[in-house]
Amino acid sequence: MPVQETYLAYVLEQLAALGALRSNRMFGGIGLYSREIFFGLIDDDTVYFKTDDTNIAPYRERGMPRFMPFPDRPEAVLGYHQVPADVIEDAEQLVDWARKAVEVALRRQVEKAAQKRKPVRQKVPTRKKTRKEKPVAKKSMPKRAAPTKRAKRPAKKPARRKK
Repeated sequence: MPVQETYLAYVLEQLAALGALRSNRMFGGIGLYSREIFFGLIDDDTVYFKTDDTNIAPYRERGMPRFMPFPDRPEAVLGYHQVPADVIEDAEQLVDWARKAVEVALRRQVEKAAQKRKPVRQKVPTRKKTRKEKPVAKKSMPKRAAPTKRAKRPAKKPARRKK
């Protein structure tokens, strides 16, 4: 079920104090961004925020479920948890939870960027022989014979002078 326009407008109004807020339709849901950082989403009129070990405790205390884009594949869960309805109704508290989600998303971006910068030792590719290719034998240089003494040539006779 797509996100209702009125619900989206309500959530964006509640999050207005977050600043630099925008939404983007994606995969049948809505992505939530603050300063170009993707921190939450709305799917089937349910709000989810990015979580990790630093902000997950309040979600677990309230028994909030994780976002599962594929219910038949529980291993494909993402790091987002449903935001409780009472938090959504309290704009100040919702913005506080959203700021923590933005911090988690930003931290994750920094980690990903650091992983990309790490130099990776790569093996030097070796050339594989093909069937048509014959092995190349090293060409050996012909051995030079040991220098021998040359036979002495007869000395040239002096040229005769014409008279």
